[in-house]
Amino acid sequence: MTSPHGPAPAPDDSPLPARPRLIATDLDGTLLHDDKYVSDRTIAALAAAEQAGIEVFFVTGRPARWMDVVSEHVHGHGMAICANGAAVVDLHAGGKLLQVRPLERDTALAVVQALRDAAPGTTFAVELTTGIHYEPAYPPFHQDPGATIAAAEKLLQVQVQVQGQIQGQAQDQDQEAEDDSAAPVVKLLAHHPDLTPDGFLTVARTAVGDRATITRSSPSALLEVSGPGVSKASTLALCCAQRGISSDEVVAFGDMPNDLEMLTWAGTSYAMANAHPDVLAAASGRTVTNNEDGVAIVIEQLVARRRADGH
Repeated sequence: MTSPHGPAPAPDDSPLPARPRLIATDLDGTLLHDDKYVSDRTIAALAAAEQAGIEVFFVTGRPARWMDVVSEHVHGHGMAICANGAAVVDLHAGGKLLQVRPLERDTALAVVQALRDAAPGTTFAVELTTGIHYEPAYPPFHQDPGATIAAAEKLLQVQVQVQGQIQGQAQDQDQEAEDDSAAPVVKLLAHHPDLTPDGFLTVARTAVGDRATITRSSPSALLEVSGPGVSKASTLALCCAQRGISSDEVVAFGDMPNDLEMLTWAGTSYAMANAHPDVLAAASGRTVTNNEDGVAIVIEQLVARRRADGH
């Protein structure tokens, strides 16, 4: 592929796979620029990959409701893996949930108690399929003004008593509260105001053990908790198996610890130059930063090779 930006520099340290069938890319810090937009060069590269017969999966920690930044740039299949593997969504259908791998509420409650004991001062948010809710001291989500503010233990109760509920209240309001209280938990978020990000991750993994999957993608001490065995990698593997695609046919991109399993599972992987040190060490190759269109550069190389081979 000839880029309008000139010849694409070769990716660093990694041979290009012979016949990739799927590209799996993280979003924040990877595909998106720091301003949270997709560049024109990247838009063109994504379209070229699809035209060349290479599927593109967005694989992100973002919830489905925050996928509008890339939804119009999905071609063909229209699917994305969200919430670190807890949800598979159809972006062509407005973010319709196709599969949910939830964090059971009793497990989430156990994690909350373990982290309160191991790291006093931890505050929590609960990401449901219906939206996010959080504790009073948790950093607020300005994108979600309708969130419920309450202790995590209350937010995770299966049955919620609606304050001020009176006999004869509209039944549809009753049903709405019940639906929200029973909605699957896709992710528990834990924030600490003083610990270092990696230090908090170590403390949390030690305290929780194998009861849940804990990772992080934020530059702050913000952890993301999923059900046991749920990760970007495990859900991507399930989606690929449904398509008859092996890990050797996957090229993956990422920048933070929540990408590690995906990068080591994929046959070929690229860490962004701006990536976390553990990601740089784990990936089979390296490309330039997200703000320099590192993903697009590699895709251009892949498409060019595919065309040169007559595919």
